[in-house]
Amino acid sequence: MEDDPASRNVSSARLPDGPVILFDAECVLCSANAHFILKHDKGARFHLASMQGEVGSMLFREHGVDPADPSTIIVVDGVNVRKNSDAVLCIYEALGFPWRFASLFRLIPGRLRDPIYAWIARNRYWIFGKRPTCWIPPEEFRSRVL
Repeated sequence: MEDDPASRNVSSARLPDGPVILFDAECVLCSANAHFILKHDKGARFHLASMQGEVGSMLFREHGVDPADPSTIIVVDGVNVRKNSDAVLCIYEALGFPWRFASLFRLIPGRLRDPIYAWIARNRYWIFGKRPTCWIPPEEFRSRVL
């Protein structure tokens, strides 16, 4: 991703302020995590966009990930983009106490964390299941899902 905001495409220009989490709304684990984040993000800092939606699929492609077969969760925050275990850790750190204790996993180098993350991502449907339809957030959180 280029650092010049003027070079960002139309999808990025329409993004709300603050971080946007890109996720798979058909994955049981991913959608449960999305609901958990929305529920525990007391400052309403995060927005979410699913790979199945227009904004989410554009952002996945913009950051080099196939939205039909994503291999990672992505957090887009302005020009900063986080993927894999780094994305998960930045989310939980931002949720505050007690979730910020997840930052202790940063003591483990990414080159060791990311293969575990990648294995779970590749096998997420087999391990956790796949929803027959996309997850729809509860009414109180819908304004935060793009």
